[in-house]
Amino acid sequence: MADTQQVDPKAERKATRLARQISTFSKAHGGAEGQIAYLGQRGARIVLVGEDGTWGDLVAPSYELAEKAVEKSGITVHEDFDGEFAAKVRTGPYEWTRMAGIQVGGPSNG
Repeated sequence: MADTQQVDPKAERKATRLARQISTFSKAHGGAEGQIAYLGQRGARIVLVGEDGTWGDLVAPSYELAEKAVEKSGITVHEDFDGEFAAKVRTGPYEWTRMAGIQVGGPSNG
């Protein structure tokens, strides 16, 4: 008996749309690598790091859909956001200001 797996057309379209966004990011930044993080009921976060150090992220409604999207896009996916992968991220003044604000109790109002 053949294995007939039901394909949800809406989920398939979402995976294709996410894959297209990942591919667009990759092309704009000289290639890209990614990592998928489980967010619980919210879904999964796809963190992207371009070859130029630019980073971004997308949220998929499920971990499985995120896996399908990165597979369709063809990027390299890391199991963890480890030191070697994280070292590829280039941060700018905005990120440093945000991180400093978090460390000292948030932005001041004065």
